[in-house]
Amino acid sequence: MNSPNSPAPPAATVAEEAARLRQFPGPAAEFWPSFLKLCGQVAGATRGVLIRRDPEDSRWKQLFEWAAPDTSAAGLALFRNALLSMSDECGQSGVSRRMLTPEARPGVAGPAGLAARLVLATAQESCLVAVFFPNAAPEDLEAALLRVQLLADIPKSYQEQSQAQQARGDAEKLAIVLDTLAEVNSQSRYAAAGLALCNSLAGRLNCQRVSFGWHERGFIRLQSISRTERFDRKMAAVQEIEKVMEEAFDQDDEILWPTPEHYSLVNRDHGAFAAAGQVAAVCSLPLRRAGKPVAMLTLERKEGAFSALEIQQLRLVADQVVNRLEDLKRRDRWLGARLAEEGREKLAGVMGPEHTWMKATALLIAATLAVLFLLKLNYRVEANYILRSEEVRFVSAPFRGYLEEVLVRPGDAVKAGQIMVRLNRDDLFLEEAGAAAELSRFQRESEKARAANQLAEMRVALAQSEEAKARLSLVRYRLSRAEIKAPYDCIVVEGDLRNRIGAPVEQGDAMLRLARMDKLFIEAEVNERDVHEVPAKATGEIAFVSQPHKRYPVKLERLEPAAMPKEGKNIFQARCLVDGQPEGWWRPGMSGVCKINVGDRRLIWIMTHRTVDFLRMYFWW
Repeated sequence: MNSPNSPAPPAATVAEEAARLRQFPGPAAEFWPSFLKLCGQVAGATRGVLIRRDPEDSRWKQLFEWAAPDTSAAGLALFRNALLSMSDECGQSGVSRRMLTPEARPGVAGPAGLAARLVLATAQESCLVAVFFPNAAPEDLEAALLRVQLLADIPKSYQEQSQAQQARGDAEKLAIVLDTLAEVNSQSRYAAAGLALCNSLAGRLNCQRVSFGWHERGFIRLQSISRTERFDRKMAAVQEIEKVMEEAFDQDDEILWPTPEHYSLVNRDHGAFAAAGQVAAVCSLPLRRAGKPVAMLTLERKEGAFSALEIQQLRLVADQVVNRLEDLKRRDRWLGARLAEEGREKLAGVMGPEHTWMKATALLIAATLAVLFLLKLNYRVEANYILRSEEVRFVSAPFRGYLEEVLVRPGDAVKAGQIMVRLNRDDLFLEEAGAAAELSRFQRESEKARAANQLAEMRVALAQSEEAKARLSLVRYRLSRAEIKAPYDCIVVEGDLRNRIGAPVEQGDAMLRLARMDKLFIEAEVNERDVHEVPAKATGEIAFVSQPHKRYPVKLERLEPAAMPKEGKNIFQARCLVDGQPEGWWRPGMSGVCKINVGDRRLIWIMTHRTVDFLRMYFWW
């Protein structure tokens, strides 16, 4: 190959460089320029181009270009014009070589180029290398092509090496993630899980200290520090760690120190923290939930910066443990905090994540005011009541005597004509017999005097017989009243005579009190402060103390015009009738609460009118 082409490097150098590229550990952006340079130097070319076929549109695209130092650009335009056709030819046959001038003849040197297809690990990809010779003869291109083809399998070796290295890295990364996740999941409390996370990362990534913080009320609050069960939140070191975490949280990205190349994030606080703590490297990364950062991890290392693989491991660990940590944090809080957090999250979905409670409070206040001033409810005046009967009768002793039998007790319901009490009648039977005998004797004497024509004696005997007849009638009347019967259907409300059987009673002594059950009414006590609200013919409901779950409708019949003092306040008695038949278990004297409907009132009035009335009276002068 004639000048001015570049001289080929020594074979030993080429072999050493080829072996290095086959085991190249770096990224593809560093491998391909080195490989292209080696191909150009081996071929003795001055220019080299790496071309790849785009799988989407099947067009050839230039990826990298190499140029030998101090080379002329003569004929380079011809090479660039021929690149597309050479690429198509190489894509079909695997190689392409041509003289770039139309007048080229065998044995005559001139601008030339060749292209060779590379061997890749993936058969679906197509990539080739093309080199340019400013001055080369046609027969020289064969030797150059052979040397380039000898290097064509290096990309395949590199890709396979990279895939194996990536697989090992993925396995190592996955192992660390699984081990850390297992330690965190084994904990049932939030504080223990946070400490397990910090200790696991500190041991596996060779860190001096790992800190874990959670975002609360707009600030990062430190939760756990590796190998430290308790710490004082007021310590300066704790506040510095929280400051570093907030710098990364505000940017929602991984913050590294020392600063890598082409790094655009702000890490000023990290640098100051590293200098103050005399650590070589600091890394902070957010733990995200639903795409939003909720917690932070900060790792400190004495020696060596954090590698890209370690950053990937940390990201994967953060993604896997954040759900478990958040669940434990919620479960460890008291019930009120959990309900408040769940409510805030639901409200945030409607009102937005910013100032959620303020928006909810403002909306609640507006709704409350609207309800208070616009909603009208039925207002009812409350009053205590007593169930009373229309007719109450006392049963007294009809004559002087002795109790013989008592058949009822208080609370018994009796029918009209039913015997309730019997008095002893033995003396009355004797009196009846004596009175009957005297009546018969006086009647015989009057007949004897009439027969003897003794008019005066006859009249005396007749008068005495009338007297005996009257006495007999009185005795028989008392005998009929000895059995005291119910005058009508009623209930015994007072008078337990069972412990007085055989005791004497005087005429007129009250023995029983009866009340009719078919004529009951409600006697309610309306407070003076509410009586002006009660309309005429109002309706309402009552509930008994003994059966508060049952309601019975009533209607107002009459409101007494005069107040009565009772227990330090004035009341007005309201007479109400039950709308319907009384229950069988009702008894006069039962009490409960009566609520009388007075009409619709605004809710704000219902809640405040008593207070307003009190203030008006208190501040009135």
